[in-house]
Amino acid sequence: MHISTHFPSSARVWLVFGLLAIFTLAGCTAIATTEIKAQVPTAVATQPAQATTNDDEHAQKFALWVNEFSAFARKVGISEATLHIAFDPVHFLPGIIELDRAQPEFTRPVWDYLDNALSAQRITRGQYKLQQLGSQAVAITARYGVPMEIVVAIWGMESNYGSNFGDIPTIDALATLGFEGRREVWARSQLLAALKILQSGDIDRTRMIGSWAGAMGQTQFLPSNFLAYAVDADGDGRRDLWGSAADVVASTANFLASSGWQAGQSWGTEVRLPPEFDYARADDDVRQTSTAWAEEGVQSMNGTPLPALIDSSIWLASTAGGPAFLIGTNFRTILRYNNSTSYALAVSLLAQRLAGGPPVQALWPRDVQALTRSQLLAMQTILNTRGFDSGTPDGMMGPATRRGIRRYQRSLGLPADGYPSLNLLQQLQQSSGTVP
Repeated sequence: MHISTHFPSSARVWLVFGLLAIFTLAGCTAIATTEIKAQVPTAVATQPAQATTNDDEHAQKFALWVNEFSAFARKVGISEATLHIAFDPVHFLPGIIELDRAQPEFTRPVWDYLDNALSAQRITRGQYKLQQLGSQAVAITARYGVPMEIVVAIWGMESNYGSNFGDIPTIDALATLGFEGRREVWARSQLLAALKILQSGDIDRTRMIGSWAGAMGQTQFLPSNFLAYAVDADGDGRRDLWGSAADVVASTANFLASSGWQAGQSWGTEVRLPPEFDYARADDDVRQTSTAWAEEGVQSMNGTPLPALIDSSIWLASTAGGPAFLIGTNFRTILRYNNSTSYALAVSLLAQRLAGGPPVQALWPRDVQALTRSQLLAMQTILNTRGFDSGTPDGMMGPATRRGIRRYQRSLGLPADGYPSLNLLQQLQQSSGTVP
């Protein structure tokens, strides 16, 4: 059963609040989504539940929040008609709060992530999508300067080319996140942007769906990015990132072009490092021309000249001896789409495969075990205790932690690749007398 909280009149509000509280307590609330599901107990029919004071207060507070936000939106130009369309059927999604607060304990090695991202099926389907786009792809590349392989790779990563972009109502997701309060400022800004999209007529409320965090459509634009970068490429008068492939790819290309993509420049390439290479220099803070890297002995995997990059760095995705990459400005632009190096590498390598290029040549260190969040937290804590500053321990891998690991590795005469392996953690624990 799907329970909605309506706001067209005060009497209707209190009626639905009462129903919402009763069915939530009974376990009847179900959210129609692939990400958040609740089973309806069979005992509900014979054991009706009583609404609790807490449930009732929660419903009242959500209503007050929506009413307050509506008043704010009205003052900045959102029409009464749009507010009714958006908020008459709005409902709180408790499962979203659980997802937002969740901190996954287990991390995924980059090679496992890439195995899925670069599956044979995804490559084949992406090449088919490129053929389908045909002259549209040529025109969009000419206009924005972004290779269509990069755009289609993002499309494939975000929704498997439009086959799975989520089915959670964007208005409901953002209202829930805004009401919960942990990210209220951000959620309010995105919710206002979503109202502007509704008001513009680009999409109706029932089709404005996406992920639990408010990202929408086939390439998962946040509402603010939709307003800034979405394009009506098919000329139907609407920017449709849910149903128009032309709008999807043109909007994504426009985002990248507006975020700093350098036309005619490669994202980078896999490279072979010289035997004496100082792995501490494999850091985004160490930037120079690809010519300078070549002079240090860095080579492409097939012996051809390195791509002409002005502001490039060496990046290790795993341990010393694993695959290494020369990355430039365009790789960092992909990070502006999704600030994850694993994601940016997956997009870059998928685009390379879509263009007929090779897979990664060097072998991944698949025998190296990745750390869980709690193990990384333990590593950070011990590093700090030992004087190898890794920043505030939080169980998250970042530049400060990488620098701390490198300093510790150097103290042992190990290659300073900055990779947090289980072997390194165990060595730290043994030398510090903190073996669990």
